[in-house]
Amino acid sequence: MDRIVLEVKPLGFPWVTADPFLFCVHHDDAYPAGNERMGPAASLSGRNLGQDFEGKDGWRMYHGEVVPGFPQHPHRGFETVTIVRRGYIDHSDSLGAAARFGAGDVQWLTAGGGIVHSEMFPLLEREKPNPLELFQIWLNLPSADKLVEPHFSMFWNRDIPRATFDKAEVTVIAGDLDGARPQAPPPHSWASKPDSDLAIWCLGIEAGGVLKLPAAKNHNAVRTLYFFRGPSLKIGDQVLGSHCAVVVRSDVEIQLEAGEGHCEVLMLQGRPIGEPVVQYGPFVMNSRAQIQTAIDDYRRTHFGGWPWPSDDPVHDFDEGRFAKHADGRVERLER
Repeated sequence: MDRIVLEVKPLGFPWVTADPFLFCVHHDDAYPAGNERMGPAASLSGRNLGQDFEGKDGWRMYHGEVVPGFPQHPHRGFETVTIVRRGYIDHSDSLGAAARFGAGDVQWLTAGGGIVHSEMFPLLEREKPNPLELFQIWLNLPSADKLVEPHFSMFWNRDIPRATFDKAEVTVIAGDLDGARPQAPPPHSWASKPDSDLAIWCLGIEAGGVLKLPAAKNHNAVRTLYFFRGPSLKIGDQVLGSHCAVVVRSDVEIQLEAGEGHCEVLMLQGRPIGEPVVQYGPFVMNSRAQIQTAIDDYRRTHFGGWPWPSDDPVHDFDEGRFAKHADGRVERLER
């Protein structure tokens, strides 16, 4: 019998991915109640503020010093897909766009030729904890689209389709599944190419449940299952424990069976771009010369400058979920 499971790797930080993905980070922080500045109502003593990744008390400030998160930083040459399962993100960028999103929302940002943005995690609950859980996936851009105009799309939780099966549900962010058709990705994304067969699915399987994933349309696609929560999962004829990345065949149907507890899996799939990848921090290009150009361009232009009063802006406490796009269009939802 041909093997279904091709490779099994432990989950680290970040998660290792395959072309066209660059990596995936799973942030899972048990933040306490918030204070009047939307930071943690707890002592920050003993933390390496500005570089707090240790997970003391079950949460991190990351690069934030008052509010957790990531103050302004540049990107060029790739995309970020941010899936917020719990909690909120306040986005601000060099185009003047802004958003507060969370509770199942997804932001898809094409950095293209260059953007500066901040991603702060406001703690909006003052009487109870503020758990935050999110995935941020870095998706490469092909050389022809490395320098396209920046663009971001919001996929609000209410509009994201789910494919429902007996004892299983799949949240479909990219790539059709069983009649569930996701919203269109940004226009220059690798996901927008018809033959990329790119899929991002969040799988939830109840104890004892079985979920069958169809073969990829493009059999050159690479399919990886990130089993991050649950006691055990059977893939094909192999039983695996949690916290592992499983590369499986994409040219055949795959059967997943949950063990004695609820299992959660992130699936990333796509046809490789197959081009050289040279990365220097927040820049991902095809050559060292292009990386140097990115650094020079950022030093010269700051990718449009920073129109916000601080490096780590957060929106008003009473603000609900919203998105203000660079063209002035505004979307508003309840928190």
